[in-house]
Amino acid sequence: MEISRRTVFCGLTATLVSGCMSGGGSSVSRSGGTSVRAVPNPAFDAWVASFKGRAASAGISSSVIERAFRDVGYLPDVIDKDRNQTEFKRTLEDYIAIAASDERIRMGKAALNRHGSTLSAVESRYGVEKQVVTAIWGLESKYGTRRGDIPVISSLSTLAFDGRRGVFMEKQLIAALKILQRGDTTPEKMLGSWAGAMGHTQFIPTSYQAFAVDFTGDGRRDIWSDDPSDSLASTAAYLQRNGWRRGQPWGVEVQLPAGYTGPTGRGTKRSPDAWAASGVRDMNGRKVPNHGSAAILAPDGIGGVAFMVFNNFNVILRYNNAESYGIGVGHLSDRLIGKPPIQGSFAPDRYGMRIDDRKELQRRLNAKGYDVGEPDGVIGSKTEAAISDYQRANGMAVTGQPSSALLNSLR
Repeated sequence: MEISRRTVFCGLTATLVSGCMSGGGSSVSRSGGTSVRAVPNPAFDAWVASFKGRAASAGISSSVIERAFRDVGYLPDVIDKDRNQTEFKRTLEDYIAIAASDERIRMGKAALNRHGSTLSAVESRYGVEKQVVTAIWGLESKYGTRRGDIPVISSLSTLAFDGRRGVFMEKQLIAALKILQRGDTTPEKMLGSWAGAMGHTQFIPTSYQAFAVDFTGDGRRDIWSDDPSDSLASTAAYLQRNGWRRGQPWGVEVQLPAGYTGPTGRGTKRSPDAWAASGVRDMNGRKVPNHGSAAILAPDGIGGVAFMVFNNFNVILRYNNAESYGIGVGHLSDRLIGKPPIQGSFAPDRYGMRIDDRKELQRRLNAKGYDVGEPDGVIGSKTEAAISDYQRANGMAVTGQPSSALLNSLR
């Protein structure tokens, strides 16, 4: 059993949701061709020739090898993405704003309705609540709209040849060839992210081998199809086999008592009753029901938002080992079934601003003709460009960064 399903691939450590998609988080087309281009590389060609022998030794038939590598190519863009995985230092507040945006909630509710019968059947078979499966789908590929468009055999071959993670990537490449040999898909349809994560819920090849299921009964575990059934069931199977407990919440937002000096972090687990004895209450001032042993997370520090998290939170982390990801999935799953937004206060960002301040800043920039798009409180490249343009036009130092002083100048 490997570590988290794809932490080693793109490290979604409280950064951008869907951050290792081929478009860097932007939407990709499934019909307009790949977003990267192969270039000639004789050394890569020699590596492929030598690898074919190793693939044969691993039990891959010559016909599968030849078809898989017929159109393989060296993808320098993949190496560039691997070398330059930007660690956006987003606050948890920003991360939640992205993970559980109004758009993602709206799309998720529509997906729950559209695929309700399939999701209910998945929940019945695997014991994983349909809103949780849907939330993972929402974060991983925005409900199938960002599955990646890069040929997996080429991307994995490029990364294996590069050598930075050569042994691991070659293992993934062998697993991908075994998927082809089994007949689950074809090389042409085996598309994914630049790092080889595939399908609606972004499985890496070895995790696919271990957990993918044929839910539709057509003989193929098809996570690449526009029909998400096999992907959703495979995600539920993954969570089930990693210890998911049906009926247990991932976590509950809580209030810590004034002057709290008790432990925080997943390393300390107590019963909800024991936490209640320490003054921990839910956001309505009540004791948290006993859903099993739990830990207290205070990701913004004491005085910020806090959560009591249960075993199922740790199971979500098997999918991506970042606490912000677990909170994002859990909170989105709650919002999809009508639960309220997070009620506690987040700490200010490094500019001393909170999300409402940043939304106001964006609204006022828009009003003055500096386009930031939809005001969401998340400072990205478009907002930074608008800030720079405003600063330049008004004789200010051009930093591209938000600040209280800048907001006051816009008022």
